[in-house]
Amino acid sequence: MNQEKVTELEKKINNDYSNIAGMVVLKDGKTLYENYFNECTATNRIHVYSVTKSIISILIGIAMDNGHIKSMNQRVLDFFPDYTVKRREKTIQNVTLKNLLTMTAPYKYKFTPYIKYFTSDDWVKFTLDLLGGRGQIGKFRYTPLIGPDILSGILVKATGQSVFDFATENLFSPLGITVESNVFFHSKEEQLAFNKAKNISGWVADRAGVNTGGWGLTLSPTDMAKVGQLYLDGGMWNGKQIVSTRWIDESTKEHSRWEKLNLSYGYLWWIGNDKEHGYAAMGDGGNIIYVNTKKKMVVSIASLFNPRAKDRIEFIKENIEPIFENCE
Repeated sequence: MNQEKVTELEKKINNDYSNIAGMVVLKDGKTLYENYFNECTATNRIHVYSVTKSIISILIGIAMDNGHIKSMNQRVLDFFPDYTVKRREKTIQNVTLKNLLTMTAPYKYKFTPYIKYFTSDDWVKFTLDLLGGRGQIGKFRYTPLIGPDILSGILVKATGQSVFDFATENLFSPLGITVESNVFFHSKEEQLAFNKAKNISGWVADRAGVNTGGWGLTLSPTDMAKVGQLYLDGGMWNGKQIVSTRWIDESTKEHSRWEKLNLSYGYLWWIGNDKEHGYAAMGDGGNIIYVNTKKKMVVSIASLFNPRAKDRIEFIKENIEPIFENCE
């Protein structure tokens, strides 16, 4: 490893990517680089925002592997038999699990009703009430916040466990990832404090106890790197199959596309083009789990929230891969 280039990299982080809390680089399963910034250490847990979505994707895959979920083509409402559909509401009845995973489900809201969402007691029901409408099933519509909670609700219904317990048993504990407890907000101030915190280990849940699907999980860069390595290794961890290779292959290939930004999407994973040989879990503020299958590399970056964070994919391709891709 060229120490001079690493020094330059860290200078660039401090100057241009100053909200980075920590970064881990793995190649062939070995840690080539691990460092922390902004007074953070390996023990700090950071809110990784939409990286949470890709964790939900893994849990859906494990639930399928275990027979809790039969098919991607199951209708969403099949999981919620007690949910009452409003009169003349037809679209919602045809939305499938696959539509939710590929962001091709329509919703009734034009502008995200954040305040009503955060102040409601049941985020799954709140979101179900907004599913459907006059939009087109199959057309990509990225829903950063209000949408993925339905997947959390599906996990609860299908497995008979809380998302937290199912994740702990089937993903976090096997990988040695610590997520200590559910996090509940009693005020707007508590939520804002959570977003800035460096020392909260947990997963946000609504008042009904259902964990968030699109945001709200805290992880360390090492935790994130483990998830990336799990996927790079085809779902194997310490000789045990955690999630099937079939699910990984299926969830990391293009199923839909955000035409406006020319971005490919799998099952809650962002997909690179054929030349890039990779995919990523990406969260607001510059949180990322990046996997390059050709170079056998994983890069994880946890970041303190910054609404104008610079592109991490570009940063990794231009500044990180060239330094570490030929290291043994």
